[in-house]
Amino acid sequence: MSEIATIVDRHRGKRGDLIAILEEIQSRYSYLPEDSLREVAQRTGRSLVDIYGVATFYRWFSLEPRGKHVVTCCMGTACHVRGAPRVVEALGRRLGITAGQTTPDRNFTLETVNCLGACAMGPVVVIDGRYHPKVASSAVSALVDRTARGNGTAEGEEADGKRLVLNVRCPRCGHSLLDEQHPLEDRPSIRLEAVRDGRAGWIRLSSVYGSPRVAAESDIPSGTVVDFQCPQCHAHLADGLPCWDCGAPMFALQIVGGGTMSFCSRRGCTRHLLDVNPEPPTRPLLSER
Repeated sequence: MSEIATIVDRHRGKRGDLIAILEEIQSRYSYLPEDSLREVAQRTGRSLVDIYGVATFYRWFSLEPRGKHVVTCCMGTACHVRGAPRVVEALGRRLGITAGQTTPDRNFTLETVNCLGACAMGPVVVIDGRYHPKVASSAVSALVDRTARGNGTAEGEEADGKRLVLNVRCPRCGHSLLDEQHPLEDRPSIRLEAVRDGRAGWIRLSSVYGSPRVAAESDIPSGTVVDFQCPQCHAHLADGLPCWDCGAPMFALQIVGGGTMSFCSRRGCTRHLLDVNPEPPTRPLLSER
């Protein structure tokens, strides 16, 4: 039995099986090879057009080989005016490639995106999911060298020093939403209520900014739009803005110490936005318990 057949059988019949199959294939090969997608179509009975549609809809999937380390530089307006083009040029010189390319040894892939949603920290570079704020072009070589050695953090920092771990609370009642009893990625998870089809159940999000890790009481199929509520006051947390990527409603949580973190309500969409300089809250917040 081929490796793809084993992957397909492992997820066959489960909700959101196609997304799970593609995620495992990409984890194995670092991208989605064409022959693998053809075999998935054959073994699942889905059309190749539909499979390519899913693979191209979600930005996390790649149809081209990627390196062991993926370096992503934000080129949004806030990062651009703070020197992001110079950072991209410095990365390109250091790696010997341009944006969209992978080094011949398959060690690094360089990418640019229109926005990473962390405008207050620009220029922002993300390497293997780890956020590096306010990166100067002069610091690029040292950052690449540390990544190649297996340590992408700044000198003297803890291993998690550049993972933005957020302490959040409900913007309506002010209660903390962190659940230390059920961690994700070795950090307290964010506990919310997820409502769909008239049924509510618990859902836990990673408190690591930008992470797609989720645990839920019941399986939520990919593409499903969920209504998120506070588990304490049951207030709806929609912020009234649509997702830039897929158009689904965005939901907002308040960061303890000032700021907001917003995320898309569609399962599988990874859009996050971070604002660390918000206007003062319009209503008083209860003290944390």
